[in-house]
Amino acid sequence: MLRGKGWVAHVIAWGVCLGIWCEVCPVSRGDASLPEYQVKALFLLNFTKYVDWPPNAFAGSNTAITIGLYGESKLGEALKNVVAGKSVGGRAIVVRHLESADDSSQCHIVFISDSEAPRMREILNRASALPILTVGEDDLFAQNGGIINFVLKNGNVRLAIDLTAAKKAGLTISSRLLAVADVVKGKSN
Repeated sequence: MLRGKGWVAHVIAWGVCLGIWCEVCPVSRGDASLPEYQVKALFLLNFTKYVDWPPNAFAGSNTAITIGLYGESKLGEALKNVVAGKSVGGRAIVVRHLESADDSSQCHIVFISDSEAPRMREILNRASALPILTVGEDDLFAQNGGIINFVLKNGNVRLAIDLTAAKKAGLTISSRLLAVADVVKGKSN
């Protein structure tokens, strides 16, 4: 049984999860469980709401938020469906499939599929000095400088966040997002 601050943090975390979930999922959905790639797509959409980029990350006030995808994954189609017609802070959301490690320079979020494990370090090295939220799903993602890693735990998609890597990229991650992460490395402000 959880007691004291642990109990309060647990309740807050579940409340934030429910809030994130309810913002993007229709209440009337008959199927209670979603495939892993759909859950990841929903998380990627919500990252646009809980991460702050520096002003120089956008060419103008109406510049779209670009989510780039590296590798083979069912995530691409699910993400395109999830973001269709959505905007955050007056910015449309655009999804692009990326090929070269240099393609990420115009993105705000970059997802690196585990199929890109051989190129992951090269992609992360190019993105690390830019204001790009890097997201991955490989066991070595965080060790190679990635910011948010999707981790499967008891059949559920969970988050591991590296605040040191986020700070290096000039990004600020909301405490609401940090509250739902299983692992947070680095110091929060």
